[in-house]
Amino acid sequence: MELFQCCYLFGFLMLFSYIQLTSCYQDGFLSLSCGASTSFIDGSNISWIPDGAFVNSGQTTTIDLDGTSTNVPIRFFPDSQTRKCYNLPTNNLSSPSLVLVRAQFAYKNYDGLSKPPTFFVSLGTALSTNVNLSKKDPWIEEFIWPVNKDVVSLCFQSIQGSGYPVVSSIELRPMPQGSYRSAMNDSPDYLLRSVYRINCGYIDGPLRYPIDQYDRIWDADEDFTPFHVSTGFDIQNIFNLSNLIESPPTAILQTARVLARWNELTYNLPLDHQGDYHIILYFAGILPVSSSFDVMINGNIFQANYTIQTWESKDMLFTLKEINSLNITLRKVGYFPFINALEVYEILDIPPGTSSTTVSALQIIQSSVALDLGWQDDPCLPMPWDHIGCEGNFVTSLDLSGIQLRSINPTFGDLLDLKTLDLHNTSLAGEIQNLGSLQHLERLNLSFNQLTSFGSELESLTNLKILDLRNNSLEGIVPDSLGELQELKLLNLENNKLQGPLPRSLYRKSLEVRTSGNMCLSFSTTLCNQFPSTIETPQVTVVPPKKGKGLNHLEIIVGSVGFIVLALFGISIAFILYSRKKKSGMASKAGTKTDASTQNAVKAFSYKEIRSATNNFKEVIGCGSFGSMYKGKLQDGKQVAVKILFDKCQLSADTFLNEMSLLSQIRHQNLVSLEGFCHSPKQQILVYEYLPGGSLADNLYGSNCKKVKLSWVRRLKIAVDTAKGLDYLHHRCDPRIIHQSVKSSNILLDDEMNAKLADFGLRKQEVKPDATLVTTFAKSSSGYLDPEYHSTRQLTEKSDIYSFGVVLLELICGREPLSHAGSPDSFNLVLWAKPYLQAGGFEVVDESINGTFDEESMRRAALIASRSVERDAMIRPSISEVLAELKKAYSIQISYLASTEFTST
Repeated sequence: MELFQCCYLFGFLMLFSYIQLTSCYQDGFLSLSCGASTSFIDGSNISWIPDGAFVNSGQTTTIDLDGTSTNVPIRFFPDSQTRKCYNLPTNNLSSPSLVLVRAQFAYKNYDGLSKPPTFFVSLGTALSTNVNLSKKDPWIEEFIWPVNKDVVSLCFQSIQGSGYPVVSSIELRPMPQGSYRSAMNDSPDYLLRSVYRINCGYIDGPLRYPIDQYDRIWDADEDFTPFHVSTGFDIQNIFNLSNLIESPPTAILQTARVLARWNELTYNLPLDHQGDYHIILYFAGILPVSSSFDVMINGNIFQANYTIQTWESKDMLFTLKEINSLNITLRKVGYFPFINALEVYEILDIPPGTSSTTVSALQIIQSSVALDLGWQDDPCLPMPWDHIGCEGNFVTSLDLSGIQLRSINPTFGDLLDLKTLDLHNTSLAGEIQNLGSLQHLERLNLSFNQLTSFGSELESLTNLKILDLRNNSLEGIVPDSLGELQELKLLNLENNKLQGPLPRSLYRKSLEVRTSGNMCLSFSTTLCNQFPSTIETPQVTVVPPKKGKGLNHLEIIVGSVGFIVLALFGISIAFILYSRKKKSGMASKAGTKTDASTQNAVKAFSYKEIRSATNNFKEVIGCGSFGSMYKGKLQDGKQVAVKILFDKCQLSADTFLNEMSLLSQIRHQNLVSLEGFCHSPKQQILVYEYLPGGSLADNLYGSNCKKVKLSWVRRLKIAVDTAKGLDYLHHRCDPRIIHQSVKSSNILLDDEMNAKLADFGLRKQEVKPDATLVTTFAKSSSGYLDPEYHSTRQLTEKSDIYSFGVVLLELICGREPLSHAGSPDSFNLVLWAKPYLQAGGFEVVDESINGTFDEESMRRAALIASRSVERDAMIRPSISEVLAELKKAYSIQISYLASTEFTST
């Protein structure tokens, strides 16, 4: 019996094993010395590097960490009102499925204030723990993280009045393949926080690398010594540990806590708080006899008559739900209960992150402003960024008031879950735009800017309840479309330059309309905005009258005076309108030219004005099957593109004017807008906005002076922009518009390389019957034309999808749809590239972007392009599906570039 009461004996590993492990696993480690300026190698032969490349904030100093007067660096974050994050790459850690993340926090009174801080620590989207350095200094936290992307964010969040976060070291280590999975239910939705890892029966300090090739820290047993038990037992036999999936070190299993005299061996392990915990018990038969005992957890028998044979190794894994204390007892049944090691982990949820589309949109918005908004990692979890409100992992509010935006970036339209958007006092100018897709928006504040036009997208915000447009420079009349917003409760139009009657649809009991500070704005049917006013409009708030209340004396007086004024004013207007009507009746007989001049949505130019603007049609900038395009400049200095339709392509007068009316109402940031037109007996001319960046075709295949090297992320942005424009035509126009000529030469770029789709809307199916024209149309769309067109002679929305699919193949492959270069089987881009891309092969990708793209981003774009050019129109995706996939591909590429740039620095 004395044999089993001997004092501690120590296991060992041979020096050869040390050398093997060091050379095999060192390359998989990432060890950051926080605040350091130089690299070094420690006594365990682990290489440490400075942390500066992995964090972009904080200050550094040094402390005496262990009382040896040896200064070590630390990093602290005195400006930490928002999350401060380390972005840690996991893609270089020997491709593990799990990674150990360990951080050490130390205060040691570095600031002389004797106020140890308390702060939160998060990993990814999970709020993992809080560090309280007044209880323990230094403090070590370990997590086991499921690798689901190339970068994991370790972040610190200060607690108001509790000091600043401070960190001394961060380590990443690959874990054994397949280990700890039972604790996570084989799901990426959980992480483990280490609570205990005990080397039972060993008291000479913690053991780690190279004893443990994965550099887990095994604490000595002295702080957890069970009551009334022998001190330990050691034998140097090496076990077959292949059945232990967590791969504990042999040296750890060569010591054990053994019960010799008493009936029970007990570990009482306090827990910080109630939660779910995963426990692993390790047993190795290092005794010369077999052992049998009951395993009891928190007083209940978990495993009866548990037997360990000599030289046998076993582990016991289990999860306990909602416990706040842990008692592990081994009760004697046969010979000598014992335990070699144990691990205890808290199981934490990893909440699903915010959509990548939302994250990339916010990152683009942040990059467009001159301020660092402190936006890092996930915008919602574990705690929302500044300026942002969330519901779960959805960004539902954004407040950028007071920040100089100047324009509403198109990426605002990707924040699809927004309910509240506050952009007041942000120097916005021009028209309200890029918000039409925000279908959940309930509160929109655009006040105190320099906006001049309502734009055409507010009518899409069907859930809008509050619209604040006060203190802008809005001109003209209030559009009827605002009255269609049935959920609207408050419309604030104060202090603008609006005039004329308010739409009667706004006159309802549930809606308050504020109009003070405008020239002449009321619910009166009098068109006061057509006549100069010599009397300033009274400052009023228009509120629908409440039923059941009589008028007081003041209301009667004001009402009487108002009635008299309006009556006199109305008589004057009636006389003028009568005179105008009489004149217009006579003028209508003059023909359609006069009718054209009355079009009020876009400007009707005379042929003389067009000739002057184009300097007698001097500069040709394009020629298609339906007309030639010239560059022009209007009298106000605005550059335009002037398209003169060929005679055979001209429409009937009524049809042309109807088309102009339709096109004038189409306003979208990714569609080339119509500025005006000219209609004469011999000419039909369209005046478009001018895009200085040229066409996509110019940039892909043009001469050296025009051709631009387009990166993959820029190509994806062009694709997304074009898809947004096409989606607008297919789903948001009334009536819907089939483009009929989607091709790279009809995708134009502005000076910031934003893409706009051109040449849409004209009813090409109604042109004069002409077999030559049909042939010309087919030739002009060679390589883009829907294969079904040749049999049906009809173009559908799915025809546009096919054409756009060809454009996507151009962006991917960098070559034209039809080419006579190379072998005959490569002449047709679709027939050549589609098989490769469907199979996941990237041999056909443009050489100029090789090595610069994320493979998942390219794969998504390639697959949606391949689906779009299917011969059977029925199985092609809708433009909405195409747009969704392209946005995902774009977001993935943005993240890839961010991580690549981060790693390179």
